[in-house]
Amino acid sequence: MKFQIEDVTVYFPYDHIYQEQYSYMIELKRTLDAKGHCLLEMPTGTGKTIALLSLITSYSLSKPQSPMKLIYCTRTVHEMEKTLAELKILHNYQIKHLGPQARILAIGLSSRKNLCVNPTVVAAENRDSVDAGCRKLIASWAASAAVLPPGVYTLQELRAFGKEKGWCPYFLARHMVQFANVVVYSYQYLLDPKVAGIISKEMQNESVVVFDEAHNIDNVCIEALSVSVRRQTLEGATRNLSRISQEIDRFKATDASILRAEYNRLVEGLALRGNLPITDNWLSNPALPDDILKEAVPGNIRRAEHFLHVLRRLVQYLSGRLDTENVEKESPVGFVASISSHAGIDQKTLKFCYDRLHSLMLTLEITDTGEFLHIQTICDFATLVGTYGRGFSIIIEPFDERMPHIPDPVLQLSCHDASLAIKPVFDRFQSVVITSGTLSPIDLYPRLLNFHPVVSRSFTMSLTRDCICPMVLTRGSDQLPVSTKFDMRSDPGVVRNYGKLLLEMVSAVPDGIVCFFVSYSYMDGIINTWNDSGILKEIMQHKLVFIETQDVVETTLALDNYRRACDCGRGAVFFSVARGKVAEGIDFDRHYGRLVIMIGVPFQYTLSKHSRHDKRSKLPIWVLSHLQDANLNLSTDMALHIAREFLKKMAQPYDKTGSSDKKTLLSQEELEKLGDGSMHEMSY
Repeated sequence: MKFQIEDVTVYFPYDHIYQEQYSYMIELKRTLDAKGHCLLEMPTGTGKTIALLSLITSYSLSKPQSPMKLIYCTRTVHEMEKTLAELKILHNYQIKHLGPQARILAIGLSSRKNLCVNPTVVAAENRDSVDAGCRKLIASWAASAAVLPPGVYTLQELRAFGKEKGWCPYFLARHMVQFANVVVYSYQYLLDPKVAGIISKEMQNESVVVFDEAHNIDNVCIEALSVSVRRQTLEGATRNLSRISQEIDRFKATDASILRAEYNRLVEGLALRGNLPITDNWLSNPALPDDILKEAVPGNIRRAEHFLHVLRRLVQYLSGRLDTENVEKESPVGFVASISSHAGIDQKTLKFCYDRLHSLMLTLEITDTGEFLHIQTICDFATLVGTYGRGFSIIIEPFDERMPHIPDPVLQLSCHDASLAIKPVFDRFQSVVITSGTLSPIDLYPRLLNFHPVVSRSFTMSLTRDCICPMVLTRGSDQLPVSTKFDMRSDPGVVRNYGKLLLEMVSAVPDGIVCFFVSYSYMDGIINTWNDSGILKEIMQHKLVFIETQDVVETTLALDNYRRACDCGRGAVFFSVARGKVAEGIDFDRHYGRLVIMIGVPFQYTLSKHSRHDKRSKLPIWVLSHLQDANLNLSTDMALHIAREFLKKMAQPYDKTGSSDKKTLLSQEELEKLGDGSMHEMSY
């Protein structure tokens, strides 16, 4: 359908539209008009992606004199493919109505592993091995001759095009990113300074940035500026330093002038970053662009051998700090002072470690940087700890809490301030849209990310019937309380009652059931207990059981077989972790998710029960609107009775478009009939 929102003709590729989608587009247009940032929460499954794509591409088409680039950030490759598939449908619809003037170039950019077409390289077991194999075969090249014709390219189509032309799809996508109208890629390409400095530096400021499924965006920002150092890292760094030392000796013997030229360049006091070419073999500086010193490199690390000596002292100091039996926490200022007094390395030297190593690797012509990840991590750590005095902590843990008897010390530079990583994005781009199905409480995000949205809006879900039934279970069938509070979660009675709840539900609910836990360790503990007590065996008499693990290949296989079990009517239960990879990127729609059980909810502060108002009010509006008071304080047998009655009601036939008084899907005529006035009233 085609309709007007003020001065913009919106091209929407479907015959019907939800009222929420229309309201969402109005708020989005207000944001683009104001050239500001916004927060929009709309329930999962109400067509958020197509609403975003339709409005932004139509807005760009209506203003041909100032074309706008769309940078669409997703969390997973699966979401990226879904977005590009939706965009392809929309693009075809726009061309049908507007002809060649609607043509755009849209590409997805993913890692080498997802785009590589070389069978030898792509067969490597992990991403780092694929990256290293790629670098050995191909140097960074400016693919000036390679041009993608207009169109929307999924990752699969990009691989097929590259294969046909004999071009590398990864470098082709990298080259075309700056020319594309729409770019779909991962959060990291914008939020992680090391990657953003290479991939996103050419993006124009007039771009609109969309962070989809952004309820975890604060975690992504924090992870982008956090570094972990383990024993293996330090041992690897020591090996790296020995190898670099050998290379320096080789150059001294064969071509000492190259090292002299590097030294002279550093002595001249030119801003170091202005002299280093950005290559694929080397990530950008881990500090944010505004925080990088534009001044001369300190004298004590200008000579290559002196710099190696400094790094050896740093590795030795960090190794000593890992020899601890207690958890230690320290501020960056105190840590830098300690490095200075014990290892004789001052703050300015630490700041320059990353760029100085980059310069040295280029001088020594080392292309296989995959082998040097350990020393890169140490320099990454040094640069961040030397640059930032606030918003970080250094935490040293002697062992993993899951295995307290096995020494596995780790030194973490933990970022606490999510706004640090996202600030350059807000400052640089015209509009940033943060959207998700769950941004509740929505007023928390401007404080977490330190920005001022021009629009902040949460939409409900209008349905032709009440097709979701939220319940809060507080007691087992034996009337004992159940809770995932830390002091109760391991209680045998609580674990048994959770098992009995699942057992009752698998016998009553058809098809697929998804069961979420608050963490991997808690999930492992509960499943082991259920296995020992025989509950798991009883569950498997009704449905097959599949479990998410931290191994991507295992989890993908488990998901595939879970779907097959649901498709063939056998039914299955999928055990997963809230805020894990599966929870964030996979849709359990239709018969794949007839029931969702949350064993605990991963709030950051969980001292109060979910039946209490202070916790309940933080649930998304679309869940709250269906949560009845009668369903708040249930035992297992009451929950089972309500579930059976609900399923009986859902089995009745109904009109999907809704009756005249409860219309949810609007046709073009109905949309026009409603008129601008009434729809504006609905949107405010």
